[in-house]
Amino acid sequence: MKKTLLFLAILNSFLFAEMKTIDVTKDFLKKDIKIIDIRWKEEWKRTGIVENSYTLALFDKDGKYDIPLFLKHLNEIIDKDKEFALICNTGSRTKMLGEYLGNKLGYKVINLDGGIQKLMKEGYKPAEYIK
Repeated sequence: MKKTLLFLAILNSFLFAEMKTIDVTKDFLKKDIKIIDIRWKEEWKRTGIVENSYTLALFDKDGKYDIPLFLKHLNEIIDKDKEFALICNTGSRTKMLGEYLGNKLGYKVINLDGGIQKLMKEGYKPAEYIK
């Protein structure tokens, strides 16, 4: 019985997984999907940001995070039932966060694999971060 319940719990987590990963491209940026940039402020200043994206740092410069505060601000930007995308420097932080948000909390998340670095290598010119 315990094995059956464990199997159903695991199966349930996969059935309701709402995170998908796609390679970030300039064409994707033309879609009408909100993009949340979770990098540090210093990173936004150094490289710039995707035009019209929302800047919402997950970690501080010491690597600390506050998930309840992050979720509070995220929910002010997005609708949990609508698809949105996460971007970081290369896609590793967004993959981790996307799996948590999608697989554990039910958000409809797209992880933009390759991040801002991939976009810039393909010729994308980020917008200047001003704040």
